[in-house]
Amino acid sequence: MMRKLANDLVRNKAIYFMVLPVVLYYFIFKYLPMYGSIIAFKDFSIAKGVWGSPWVGLDNFKDFFDSIYFWRVLRNTLLLSFYQLLFGFPAPIILAILLNEIRLKLFKNVVQTVVYLPHFVSLIVICGLILDFTNREGIISTMIEFFGGERTTLLGDAANFRFIYVFSSIWQELGWSSIIFLAALSGINPELYEAARVDGAGRFRQMWSITLPGLIPIIMILLILRIGGLMDIGFEKIILLYNPNTYETADIISSFVYRKGLAEGQDYSFTSAVGLFQAGINFVLLISANWFSRRVSGNRLW
Repeated sequence: MMRKLANDLVRNKAIYFMVLPVVLYYFIFKYLPMYGSIIAFKDFSIAKGVWGSPWVGLDNFKDFFDSIYFWRVLRNTLLLSFYQLLFGFPAPIILAILLNEIRLKLFKNVVQTVVYLPHFVSLIVICGLILDFTNREGIISTMIEFFGGERTTLLGDAANFRFIYVFSSIWQELGWSSIIFLAALSGINPELYEAARVDGAGRFRQMWSITLPGLIPIIMILLILRIGGLMDIGFEKIILLYNPNTYETADIISSFVYRKGLAEGQDYSFTSAVGLFQAGINFVLLISANWFSRRVSGNRLW
């Protein structure tokens, strides 16, 4: 076994050399930090260190489940993730199919450039634009007033936060996320379209019978990965947009961990337990989605 592995390493050394940086990245930044999760089961003290701190079992998890914040952050995390999955996942697929139907190359390139641009804009700038557009004197309030409404600070109302967050996320990543679907579309055999045209199939029929089935494998794989990270919403955009008035609908697990772990109490054990709970839910969702996809469509990650 070892001899076979050594021969393979020598024979394919160029390939193994290329994959080495990726392996090192995941080992250093993804697997080594998992060692720190052990403080979720301890009353961690910086002075005593990880192994010197006393064990407390599942007390940190119980504190989180019993806290008044548990259901709020869990509900907000699930709802924001669900809305992003429901509206954000199909959007780049639809865009890729529409771009694939454009025959005027110059117009297609212009549209692609315009929709790709927001991805390259800094998140700080994006959030600054959102805050400017949605404040009382912003362009959106001006439009609301023009149509007979009243000026208001939209992000000051907790009821508006989820819509603004999801819509702005779709706008920012719509073009970039469509690239992988455009690449999948380029791999569909053109002879299938020619045969369909000979049989009298129109553009919509070709899209329904050839384009969509050609995208199904990549759609299922990306959907599994998306469901696996359903609870994993980054805290950066949340903390840049939310305020105490919108905590009721905006506060999620990641922002709660940031606020309690770094900004307020620096209770590292408690916040590690919350983060570990979030990772555990993601793990279960990933396994379930992969099992469901294998049963329904035959596509799976492993």
